[in-house]
Amino acid sequence: MDHKLPLTGRDPVPQPRREAPVYTPPGGPPQNTSVSREIFGLMGEDNIRAMIASFYDRLAASEIAELFPKGDKNIQRAAEKSADFFVFLLGGPPLYQQRHGPPMMRARHMPFEIDDNARLVWLRCFKEAIADAVEKHGFPAQHRDGFEDFLDKFSTWMVNVGPSPQAP
Repeated sequence: MDHKLPLTGRDPVPQPRREAPVYTPPGGPPQNTSVSREIFGLMGEDNIRAMIASFYDRLAASEIAELFPKGDKNIQRAAEKSADFFVFLLGGPPLYQQRHGPPMMRARHMPFEIDDNARLVWLRCFKEAIADAVEKHGFPAQHRDGFEDFLDKFSTWMVNVGPSPQAP
């Protein structure tokens, strides 16, 4: 799979319409969550992009695939955009900001109904990609726990559909 498609701006896939009321996780956005910016220097941009491409391959085959663009080219574009974000987050240049503007990740994910189950699937796919990346892409094992902790808190903040009411 070629993971180096040219970036053409916004994803051409139509955005879904929300039907569920917006939920805000208790406690607000995660605080004091940082990722070691040494990761970029240890992995390099190409390996980060390969890890994110692997992550998106998992998402496309997961039970939450309907939340992601359809078709190889569209999912590759989404992976490239996400990789731009993670390159910067892990210590590289601000590619996401240069190409797409301020991250505002919660706002960008608001059109999609994301419940805790979707978050857990997303997190599982990312953790699997990281586990593979330790060997395949040079992800520094000493930073794995800290990065996974960040992803857990980050993904909690993306949840925008609250728990279903319990039946009596």
